Amino acid sequence: MCGMPQQPPVRSTSTRPARPDASMSLLTNVMDHSLDDGYAEAAARKKAEGTGGMPKTLRAKLGLAAGLVLAALVVTVGAAQARVAAPVVAKEREELLDRIEGETAAADELEDSVDKLRDDVSARQREALEKSGGSGRSDLVGILSGAVEVRGPGVKLVVNDAKDVGTGGDGEPRGTSGFSDTGRVRDRDMQRVVNGLWASGAEAISINGQRLTALSAIRAAGDAILVDNRPLVPPYTVLAVGDGEGLSTRFQDGADGLYLHALQENYGIRTALSVADDLKLPAAPSVIVRTAQPITEKGTS
Repeated sequence: MCGMPQQPPVRSTSTRPARPDASMSLLTNVMDHSLDDGYAEAAARKKAEGTGGMPKTLRAKLGLAAGLVLAALVVTVGAAQARVAAPVVAKEREELLDRIEGETAAADELEDSVDKLRDDVSARQREALEKSGGSGRSDLVGILSGAVEVRGPGVKLVVNDAKDVGTGGDGEPRGTSGFSDTGRVRDRDMQRVVNGLWASGAEAISINGQRLTALSAIRAAGDAILVDNRPLVPPYTVLAVGDGEGLSTRFQDGADGLYLHALQENYGIRTALSVADDLKLPAAPSVIVRTAQPITEKGTS
């Protein structure tokens, strides 16, 4: 009886379990060797030579102590000098304050003297005007010359630069044919405005509180407008005393009013004209009284 062929016995082999961190060998290596080998070797060499950490020899310890003492000495000397200099600084400050107070008092006295001299000049001017014009014409002469304050109806004209001072309202710079090169108000613009108001019947005019007289000059210094050598800044507020409605109509219909309208329409310069019932104009700061004398035949011979 033939038996079944016997199979060779299967030997069971036990497999070694895998480490849980086998898949993190790179991370494990980094954690185990966080310090570079070169740095570790250098640190070990310094430790063996005794050069790391605090000084070991007596000379090194004495040097470190001497350095600390020197630093403390420098700090102490600086604090002592600051404490000694503090009273000197305080004394100089008090002296400076005293000088400022003294100069301020002297300036106040000079201002009072200027006010008194100005009142004296005004009184002499009124006296000269009365002698030159007679009692009936003294008020009129004072108004026309700018020697006295003026109050009454009139017009208020505000002239200002264009919003974009580099270009006009149409985006183009102002040409050189009678106008300025930018959107700024120029001295010649204000000259035409003032002359137009005089021609329209204004009895007294001021620009930004500066009273104009027959001898006033409107000029330019760079981009600034000067009135009697005093710089003004925009917007320029022109007050003109006279017949309000009539003055406004005559100015707008005149050549200078049309010139101002052209600046507004073509170059973006802003203007605003209104009639006012009560305007107050100051007197001119200084007026030179001059009287014309008729030439007689005897004087011409």
